[in-house]
Order: sequence, then structure tokens, then C-alpha cells
Amino acid sequence: MEAIEVEGLEKKYTTYLRKGLRREKSVVHALRGISFSVMRGEVFGLLGPNGAGKTTTVKILSTLLLPDSGKAFLLGYDVVREPEEVRKRIGVSLSVERGFFWKLTGRENLRYFGMLYGLDGSELRERVDELLKLVGLDELNSSDKLYEEYSTGMKARLSIARALLIDPDVLILDEPTLGLDPASSRMIRELLTKLAHEEGKTVLITTHNMFEAEIVCDRVAIINDGRIIAIDTVEDLKSIVGGDLSIELSISPSAKISLDNLKPYFSDLNAELTLNGDEIKLKVLAKPSERDEVTQELLLRLQKLGCGVKRVEVREPNLEDVFIELTRGRA
Repeated sequence: MEAIEVEGLEKKYTTYLRKGLRREKSVVHALRGISFSVMRGEVFGLLGPNGAGKTTTVKILSTLLLPDSGKAFLLGYDVVREPEEVRKRIGVSLSVERGFFWKLTGRENLRYFGMLYGLDGSELRERVDELLKLVGLDELNSSDKLYEEYSTGMKARLSIARALLIDPDVLILDEPTLGLDPASSRMIRELLTKLAHEEGKTVLITTHNMFEAEIVCDRVAIINDGRIIAIDTVEDLKSIVGGDLSIELSISPSAKISLDNLKPYFSDLNAELTLNGDEIKLKVLAKPSERDEVTQELLLRLQKLGCGVKRVEVREPNLEDVFIELTRGRA
């Protein structure tokens, strides 16, 4: 069942560009009729470069921005006509550092926002303790440290804790690991996966980090210039660009086999051979399903030729390859 449904969303911004002493009006098309859906209990990623329309999309879904046209529904509620119902069911983090009180501790910040949500007494204390433990800030030197003393990673964790205060069905996060160190990024990715797959929450994240989307997202929508150009699972998106198998080998002095001598033996595989010092690099493209078969064939031929293989490296296509392939030639 769909937790989020988006149908033909469009959004324009009017800006003014200075040319000499004059200012000329300019219209920026942030969204150009995008449509997608997010299933309950999945981690869904909006993937694209800066300025692609990701933040505009999540602001509309969070009821912070009105679309010019199109519709968006969250758990069946219209984000334009029924914003109050939507807000009761979502947790939002659009920045890991905005909206907190720097002279309060992490625990005090959560208590303050919990009271704004209508929590109090033992219910509030238990919820704050639960969330601090969930995001790894339950230690005394973390939860009772002033927010201004928090590292960027700690601020990101607290931001997610605040988004979870009302135990929302849908979590919307804009660039949740932006600027974080690898350890903090991994912790947040693992948390998001747990929230979706173990607790059944729907998680929508935006990111321009291809690696992150590949690891954490069940499905991905690639957005560019306000348009969604592909939606699918990561593995199915990878199939767009096929597979890439690369074998590197070094030739022993006694082999006496040159680059030109090798080329005829691999012409049927459309191999690419390049010379790098005393090392020859052999690159062959193959479908993922044929990877082992092609690797064995290459090694067998090299063995017959008396070539010593220094190393074997298999490189599979990633979302960056997919994005480049899909956006090639687009404005």
C-alpha cells in the first residue's frame, strides 16, 4: 500500500538577475510535473545533484511549500487540503543544525519540542530517554552536553530523534548525512534501515550521495532538472548500463609478450588493452550474469600465453554510472 503518492507536481520560482544596472525577471522551474509513489515500510531515495528539485519536493510533502499544480497525498491525506492531518503523521528533518536551542542540552531540546507536540510527564521522559538511546546519545556526556558543543554527527542524530518524537508513520529527511564523518553516516544509514524494515515506518530521504542511496534505499527515483528520469530498485537501475569487468596483469620479463602481441587473442571479446609501465591492463565488458564465465575464460587464455596475472579487479556498475548514462545529453 502506498504511503506517499505524488501526481504531476510542478513548482516555479521567480528570481531577478542583475544585468548591468538593470534587473531582469527570470523563472526557475524547480519541478516539472513529477510523479512517484512510496510504499509503506520502505526506504525511498530521491537522488540527484544540487538544484535538481529534491528539497522542493520534500518541502511540499512536509506541507511547508505549496505546489503550483499537481497533487500529493500522504497516507491518503491531501498535503494541500489537509495539512494538519499530514503533520500529525510525519517526522521531518530538513537540516541537521536548524531549529535547536544552542544553550540547551540535547535532552532539554527534545523535552522542549516534546512539550510542543503535547507530550508531558512520565510519557515525555520515557520517550526522550528511548530516542536518545535509539540514536546513540544516551550517554551522560552526550545527552547532557550543550547543543553548541555537539559535533555535526551528534546534531544529525538529535535531528532524527526530534523527527521521531511523535512516533510518526512517515519520516522525511533532507540530506540526512550531509557533511558527516563515515562512522556517523553509517550509524544513521543503519538506523534508517531499522526504522523501515523492523518498525514498518516509511522513510523518504533526499541525497546526491550515490553510494548512500545504493546502500540504504529499497527504491530510488533519479531526479534531474525538475524531472524524474528513472524509478526502480538499485539493482534494476544498474542493469541499464550492464556490467564492467576489468582484469589487470603484469608480464614477467621472461614472457616476452608485448601489448600488440596480446591484442589478437582477445579481439573477439572487444577487449581494451593499455600499457602502464611494465603492466598491461586488460578490460572487458560483460553482463553481470556472465561475470564468472568471462573471468575464467580470460584467465585461461592468459595462462596458455604464459602471462602472469598480478591482480584481478571486478568493478560492477553503480548508481553514478546509471545517473551519467541517463542524464547524458539532457539539458
